[in-house]
Amino acid sequence: MEHSNCNSTSSSAAELPEPDIHILTSGGFRIPTHSSILAMASPVLENIIEQPRKHRSSERVIPILGVPCDAVSAFVDYLYSSRCKEEEIAKYGIHLLVLSHVYSVPQLKQRCSKGVSQRLTAENAVDVLQLARLCDAPDLYIKCMKYIAAHFKSVEKTEAWNFMQDHDPWLELEILQFIDEDEKRKRRMRRHMKEQNLYLQLSEAMVCLQHICTEGCTIVGPYDVKPAKKPSPCNKYVTCHGVQLLIKHFALCKTRVNGGGCSRCNRMWQLLRLHSSICDQPDSCRVPLCRGHQPG
Repeated sequence: MEHSNCNSTSSSAAELPEPDIHILTSGGFRIPTHSSILAMASPVLENIIEQPRKHRSSERVIPILGVPCDAVSAFVDYLYSSRCKEEEIAKYGIHLLVLSHVYSVPQLKQRCSKGVSQRLTAENAVDVLQLARLCDAPDLYIKCMKYIAAHFKSVEKTEAWNFMQDHDPWLELEILQFIDEDEKRKRRMRRHMKEQNLYLQLSEAMVCLQHICTEGCTIVGPYDVKPAKKPSPCNKYVTCHGVQLLIKHFALCKTRVNGGGCSRCNRMWQLLRLHSSICDQPDSCRVPLCRGHQPG
């Protein structure tokens, strides 16, 4: 029984000989095809075609069941043309992913993995994750995991999640472990970014300190250079004005002079010590505590 909607060879096989093999789909529909094309596009189909027949005169039929007829038609079209329409991916992406995996058509499988990953929802994410694992589609698997981690509160309310909890607890454990590792990665990244930001701030503070003690700036300068006393802060360095205020406080702080603890003075001491530890010209450097000796 042939069906016009499932005839995939009308345009792509216009100049080919008569079809010599049929694809049998669900519902008993048949798609006439050419064994040479199928064998060239899929090693699995090639093995099926090359299997000896019991009766030489018997009709050659390959059953592809369990998926919609139109999905099989789109699959056969791809075998002929190496092209798949976006609307076919949108409608039959999951079915085409399974077919491309089963029949070893890697380019279609990659295309379907990408297309399906772009259409993930809270409702289908768990099902697609299971399918990605069964079809050995690691890119799709990771994207599903990331989607579930990002939308976990919505995903855990779905029927698919409840069904998975009852029937595949190992997958639930995988998901929860991934979410835990993902959160750890995010914390490490935030900590790294914070450390990098602190390093950049310290690095700029070192440059500002040398700039202030060598050239002088808006409100602070070396003893032999008068400050510019401009009304607006120095725009040469972002942190320059803050470092100048810290130096002025350090010079006048009564708490430090009286032996008390002062957090702002401690920060100034840290800057001076850090500068003295990295300065490569201590003999000519004009930063206090750096000329000719190291701080204790």
